[in-house]
Amino acid sequence: MLDRDGYRPNVGIILTNAHNEVFWGKRVREHSWQFPQGGIKPGESPEAAMYRELLEEVGLLPHHVKILGRTRDWLRYDVPTHWVRREWRGSYKGQKQIWFLLRLVGRDSDVCLRATHHPEFDAWRWNDYWAPIDAVIEFKRDVYERSLTELARFLKGVESHGDYLGRLPDPHRPSKD
Repeated sequence: MLDRDGYRPNVGIILTNAHNEVFWGKRVREHSWQFPQGGIKPGESPEAAMYRELLEEVGLLPHHVKILGRTRDWLRYDVPTHWVRREWRGSYKGQKQIWFLLRLVGRDSDVCLRATHHPEFDAWRWNDYWAPIDAVIEFKRDVYERSLTELARFLKGVESHGDYLGRLPDPHRPSKD
């Protein structure tokens, strides 16, 4: 289901733990990592799609998480043409997403990547809140930065993106060793 502009309605999920680290999933048989995300079915609300995707991709139920916030508006990204299926070229541009910020109130052991017969991820880890911006595939970076920035206000104690970048080693600066 595409909107009139060629974007598929979708939800993105930023799952945090008590340390404000984010869930980072490795896509099955690939070397790419991302947040859980998935399409919104016709007649399905973004929240219902989020809970369905959370179960399908991460194996978590509503009682395992608490919704902390969501983006106000749709965030869009274009998918490069060479990533688009031939039959969709010309009509499909990319994804438009509502992003949800969740807190895991269950345990790490509640995560089950094999909750369905078609798993999306084959590994996962907790990451620094801002780390996914530089780690995700390039065409999703702007949406990741915009969603993390907008939703950071719902978390206490999260450093700014600028402070996070200031803590990282500068590859152009000589080491002090």
